[in-house]
Amino acid sequence: MASNPPAACCATGFKHQGTPAGEVKNIDGVDTYITYPKDNKTPEKTVVFLTDIFGIFPNSQLLADEYAKNGYLTVVPDLFQGDRISPEDMDSGNVDFGAWLPKHQPANVDPVVEATVKYVRETLGVKKVAAVGYCFGAKYVTRFLKSNKVDVGFVAHPSFITHEELGAIQGPFSIAAAETDSIFTTQLRHESEETLAKTGQPWQINLFSGVAHGFAVRGDLNVKIQKWAKEQAFYQAIAWFSQYL
Repeated sequence: MASNPPAACCATGFKHQGTPAGEVKNIDGVDTYITYPKDNKTPEKTVVFLTDIFGIFPNSQLLADEYAKNGYLTVVPDLFQGDRISPEDMDSGNVDFGAWLPKHQPANVDPVVEATVKYVRETLGVKKVAAVGYCFGAKYVTRFLKSNKVDVGFVAHPSFITHEELGAIQGPFSIAAAETDSIFTTQLRHESEETLAKTGQPWQINLFSGVAHGFAVRGDLNVKIQKWAKEQAFYQAIAWFSQYL
């Protein structure tokens, strides 16, 4: 296992403030948040944004808007088909992973990602596709970093990735990791380095001290180190895409 399954730390974090600039559309039966670069409705590059367990909610929408501001049409599919874990569940502590996770395995999630990639490539005519994944979503960036699927990938504090999935990537892969993370542990991070080195693909792991799992999408922006790390992880993704997309 390159990273452990989601755990209680996946259901903690802080809600961010702001008004999302994009809109939610139903694409082939899947609710999808779409946000465009300013003054460009026909971009040639897109970011497929694969979320944590909270799915399409303000934190992910606002972060998707930031990718759009940097020139990428960004699409955020509902990986959970209406069954995401809500922030209200998080706040109340009413999160039952044991009951929830079996309903959201690759057999359920892969078709959503597949349809989203097909939509941006064939319907929207996008030439280059990057994927970003936070926590839960990182597994599916890894699974879809294949020829004719996704061209380049970035993940933050990944969960549930197997060494087989990581070793099978066919494109550049970047990881933002947290110093404190019971899912992407120090040992698993080092094992992942060994696996990535064998792929022959460009790869990168940046380790951020002073932060924990979830920092890149659910960090407390009132805490200086968390705000800085979140922003730097985002810049890491943008720099990676500028280099390889």
